[in-house]
Amino acid sequence: MTGFVFHLPGSALRDPGLMKPYYVKLIEGLRARGFDVASVVHDRALVPAQVEADSAFHIVDHGAHRHPRLLNTGIAYVYPFWHLDPWGIRAASSIAEKPFVVGGLDPDEARAFADKLRKRLVTPRRSRYEQPRKRADLPAGSIAVFLQSEAHRGVSETCHLSLREMVKAVIARDDPRPIVIKPHPRDADPATRRFLNRVAGRDARVLITDANIHDILAQAAVCVTINSAVGIEAMMHHRPVILCGRADFHHCATTVTSAAELDRALTEAGQTDWPYDAYLHWYFGLNCLSAGQPSLVEDFLARIRATGYAPG
Repeated sequence: MTGFVFHLPGSALRDPGLMKPYYVKLIEGLRARGFDVASVVHDRALVPAQVEADSAFHIVDHGAHRHPRLLNTGIAYVYPFWHLDPWGIRAASSIAEKPFVVGGLDPDEARAFADKLRKRLVTPRRSRYEQPRKRADLPAGSIAVFLQSEAHRGVSETCHLSLREMVKAVIARDDPRPIVIKPHPRDADPATRRFLNRVAGRDARVLITDANIHDILAQAAVCVTINSAVGIEAMMHHRPVILCGRADFHHCATTVTSAAELDRALTEAGQTDWPYDAYLHWYFGLNCLSAGQPSLVEDFLARIRATGYAPG
């Protein structure tokens, strides 16, 4: 039988207890079907030579490699959905180039899919990163700005506006609406907090908060971010999304590349009737793998066959 090579984090190979259930299900399921499966430590510099050295199909954790016998995989913003993609994951995924056509989707199926997402994430107020359980008293009708660390996972490489440019463009507008800004939980740079404190000290509209993402979105009129997963969560709340960077979920949002475009997008936010539920179904249900499905291994093999490679 044809073999598979999984390029995984060293921690998962040193301690099997740290291996994500997604990989455990795939590796065990493939072996049960008679496939040879090997696991190696993911070293970005070594991957191209490793692929060329054999005839196996390679699966690369958090990869951004392109080869006919390789797919990149990683969490697709929210559990239990995963990318299995020929280009990369998240902002680098090939979903960005796929056409989204709402007319071909069943509206009832799309609504049921999106409702299930909301039941799992919005109702219990859960997100990818740990969120405060205490509910915050937040202003209604706000411009909600969600920040990202530009040093985290190559965010700076996908920015059209930097973190500071984005914030300055929002507060420069003649708009009476409150501006609620949530720093990224992984941004440990004290310079970011100093900058935000200066902004809040000079503008009474600005509130800096670490409140639960879902509490902020529930009160917001619009969501502004570079390309954070909060854009996906805003769609679950049926809130318009403005992206200030490259994203693979841009089809159901407004992407801006300058302060002037951001000004116009905020003025026009809410004027478009975005098909949020249909988009969530298309993005996750039709373009990602669900680690929670009993058919995970068969769905995985179907993706492999779709590349033109015939396993087995």
